[in-house]
Amino acid sequence: MKNKRHDAILEIISENDITTQEELQRELRERGIEVTQATVSRDIRRLHLIKRQIPGGKSIYAVSTGGTKQGKEWLVRVLQDSVKDVDYAQNIMVIKTESGMAMAAAASIDSIPDTGIMGCIAGDDTIIAVLKTTEDAQTACIRLRHDLRLD
Repeated sequence: MKNKRHDAILEIISENDITTQEELQRELRERGIEVTQATVSRDIRRLHLIKRQIPGGKSIYAVSTGGTKQGKEWLVRVLQDSVKDVDYAQNIMVIKTESGMAMAAAASIDSIPDTGIMGCIAGDDTIIAVLKTTEDAQTACIRLRHDLRLD
């Protein structure tokens, strides 16, 4: 059932501009696949879906292209275009983004090697990144602020 659902999700986002999990859930139901919002959220993570901006400023779900050179350049642009502020508290880094861009920015951050970030959780406009130590969080925060010219 999960593979059928994942295939349906990939088909839906390739055919439609899906902006919210609720829209995706509704599209799945129209195809006879009953799911909860929590399941849709898990599927989005498992499929490594991101949100990308399209003309007009709308953010839609898309498949991450992080494996290609063009995809990596796009992920860097996502960070530069979406991150507004970065700070940390103990071993947690908090990254504020433009509305609707946190998931795409989190995917970008996860793809950066050697940051010390154990993982990210993304909401609509906020990312929580967990690091092992306070020092790791401070270093990652300084590096990200510098790389994004937020200083």
